[in-house]
Amino acid sequence: MSDSLLPEALVAAATRVVEANRAAGRRVAVAESCTGGLVAAALTEVPGSSDVLEASIVSYANEAKMALLHVSGDVLETFGAVSIATAWSMAQGALEATGVDVAVAITGIAGPGGGSEKKPVGTVVFARAEKGGDPANVVADRREFGDLGRAGIRLQAALCALELLMPPAEAEDPPSP
Repeated sequence: MSDSLLPEALVAAATRVVEANRAAGRRVAVAESCTGGLVAAALTEVPGSSDVLEASIVSYANEAKMALLHVSGDVLETFGAVSIATAWSMAQGALEATGVDVAVAITGIAGPGGGSEKKPVGTVVFARAEKGGDPANVVADRREFGDLGRAGIRLQAALCALELLMPPAEAEDPPSP
């Protein structure tokens, strides 16, 4: 897609997500923090994405995570914004707020500052919540991308989040030509 502002790999991944979820009849939502809307931007580059994307909630500040996604202040205080507990709460909050089939959340440290020994720059946490899923069954992952620079970390985080939005059966199959 030559008229895109975004990297080709990101638009290609978003295209696969839109096509696979359209075929599966699934609606999706994203709750983004460190990616700042990059996942939604990628999805909306795809013509017809409105068939699939219901909403994107960019909750950068902890106050926004609490107000928009109902992340508990106790969770944020105890585990921090970049944690499995927070990502899971964000995904569940997006699912409840939108009524979609699947919601994915992304929270992390894009840098250049903000890292620590336990959570270095490049630490990103993802979570996926599905309609009808057991809230006790936490589907989340923490990735260490390393210090790829702010743009590099955000791009890798967006690509991972898009992968999590793929319908289960589709995630294993190679993309069709």
